[in-house]
Amino acid sequence: MIGQPRIGGRIRVASVAASTADTLDPAKGNLSTDYMRLYLLYSGLTQYDGQLRALPGLAERIETRDNIVWHFRLRKGVHFHNGKPLTADDVVYSLMRHRDPATGSKMQAVAEQFSSARKTGPLDVELRLTGPNSDLPVILAQPHFLIVENGRRDFSVANGTGPFICHAFAPGIRTIVRRNPNYWKPGRPYLDEIEVIAISDELSRVNALLSGDVQMINAVSPGSVKRVRASPNHAVMETKSGLFTDLIMRHNHPATGNPDFVMAMKYLLDRELIKRALFRGYATIANDHPVPPFSPYYNPDIPQRSFDPDRARFLLKRAGLLNTRLPVYVSPAANMSVDMGSILQEHAAQIGLDLAINRVPSDGYWASHWMKHPLTFGNVNPRPTVDMMFSLFFQSKALSNESGWNNGRFDRLLLEARRSTDEAQRKAIYGEMQWIVHQHGGVGIPVFISLIDGFDRRLKGIFPIPLGGFMAYTFGEHVWWDA
Repeated sequence: MIGQPRIGGRIRVASVAASTADTLDPAKGNLSTDYMRLYLLYSGLTQYDGQLRALPGLAERIETRDNIVWHFRLRKGVHFHNGKPLTADDVVYSLMRHRDPATGSKMQAVAEQFSSARKTGPLDVELRLTGPNSDLPVILAQPHFLIVENGRRDFSVANGTGPFICHAFAPGIRTIVRRNPNYWKPGRPYLDEIEVIAISDELSRVNALLSGDVQMINAVSPGSVKRVRASPNHAVMETKSGLFTDLIMRHNHPATGNPDFVMAMKYLLDRELIKRALFRGYATIANDHPVPPFSPYYNPDIPQRSFDPDRARFLLKRAGLLNTRLPVYVSPAANMSVDMGSILQEHAAQIGLDLAINRVPSDGYWASHWMKHPLTFGNVNPRPTVDMMFSLFFQSKALSNESGWNNGRFDRLLLEARRSTDEAQRKAIYGEMQWIVHQHGGVGIPVFISLIDGFDRRLKGIFPIPLGGFMAYTFGEHVWWDA
């Protein structure tokens, strides 16, 4: 960190997307712009550091003996923006509302493990889980679990305990927040005002940064990095992340459900070329499972799968699928899937497999095409824990189990890891689960994609948090304007 933080200044920030469904309700956050807005206005029981560890937030102390019953001691003197003091009742309400289907929480499936929550004192809460989960403090740092006022159902206005107070909110257009002078962290935030807008087109977003119209943007493409760096007034920050675009092979189709076909497609993924040509080096080689090498639970003993068209041809011949024609659906909505599909098509043609690339618009892709055809591409954002990634995308009953695979051993190990209180045992279990997905999973994951933010050099205090751009969307309370 260079220099001492100073109070004052106003910045505009441009994210990639906005929608008329933009929300002030943490439970319903769905886009990166939502997450930014929510972290500006609300606080959580915990928050992330640069290694995705849970730091104390509104809970100054968290205790458990068995990872089932958790005790939270809340900070004294915290107030909502309307002046109401934070109490245990607010926390109990905020946690348990996710279990109510009427809330429409994006984290309802995760909150099913919240068996009960009760107030044990004015600033004390006991949360009981349905089973052990040592990841709970990390999970609670997610934007959806930010704390709201007890009984709050009207989210046309925001009333949080966060670093900024909402001044203007127009869904799909902009959000303006102003410094909360009574924030519970002394001296923070530093900025007087932040305006959040969305510019969907990457070139336009970069132009807005370089022209000075905005001071911070996310999702800079690798091809634009050199242009940003050429400006003496601007810089980029790379955040290594677990984001990936994956080839999905549905198990309910005779061809894509054939294990030999699945393995052949994994051998046809030219990972080095994808990293070099598509992402200009801003990526990390993956190995057909969703745990990146920088995760503490990564299994380094799984041999790296390499590009091997001869092996792929052998497997396709054994499956009786040479000279077969299969459609592949790609879209700009799934990051770089259009180019990945073209590379895959070219390599497949050389060994006798005809892949017909169907490019469809971003609008409607996730509802009408993703997981709806034998071969599609997905785009999976990082998750703060291995358990959450496996639970949401690889567990047999998960709604976003992209390939529709079902592995009983994997499902049993998932519960076993969640129950374990021994870190070495959990790492071993997660290691085996990575091996199972690597060998039998119906998705091909070629690389983990780095996140690239662009910013005005006068904006200080920025550091990467590997869960998302904009410091995992929590930049607001950290940055200051040095001008």
